[in-house]
Amino acid sequence: MNKLYLVPTPIGNLEDITLRAIEVLKKADIILAEDTRKTVILLKHYNIRKKLEAHHKFNEHKTVKQISKRIEKGETFALVTDAGTPSISDPGFLLVRECISKGIPVETLPGPSAFIPALVNSGLPSDRFCFEGFLPQKKGRSKKIKALADEERTIVLYESPFRLIKTLGQFIESFGSARNASVSRELTKIHEETIRGTLSEIFDYYKNKTIKGEIVMVIEGKK
Repeated sequence: MNKLYLVPTPIGNLEDITLRAIEVLKKADIILAEDTRKTVILLKHYNIRKKLEAHHKFNEHKTVKQISKRIEKGETFALVTDAGTPSISDPGFLLVRECISKGIPVETLPGPSAFIPALVNSGLPSDRFCFEGFLPQKKGRSKKIKALADEERTIVLYESPFRLIKTLGQFIESFGSARNASVSRELTKIHEETIRGTLSEIFDYYKNKTIKGEIVMVIEGKK
């Protein structure tokens, strides 16, 4: 049946893809990729030869209607992002919404997402949490951080290695230096690390280091 599949892909280690995800990628007519250059590496690893089309935040507003029409005409699409589950701080929501509005079947496979292992590995309460994705870079950033200072659930968010020190400093200012947290970096990769402690301790650990890789921050809720 023609439909849209959302296919999670590994966040680092290529072996973390599911058997079902491989099968769906093999049978799809078209694979929509956030960055075709990165997706090609995964497809070659599993000997998957399919037509790739770019689908990212810079073109998705223009292409969702065209893609949905192609699905209606009989094509099956698989949407992947550079890493993890589509629509989680990545493209996907707009296309899913368009397909649903037209009655097109949408099927999402379970699979990798960076914030789940980071949350569980943090040692902080994981029964109730809020996921914030990326904080605003400029407008609204300070307001968002101040609002999160009163959040009682565990807070999970993504951050760039280039902004980590700045963000830790802002959290110390708004949350207090003694708030417990963890920073997970390069999850599932060779140089994976998780640093746990107070915000102040984590700041001291990273302040003189060259920071690389994708980062997930987990912060204790207000007691």
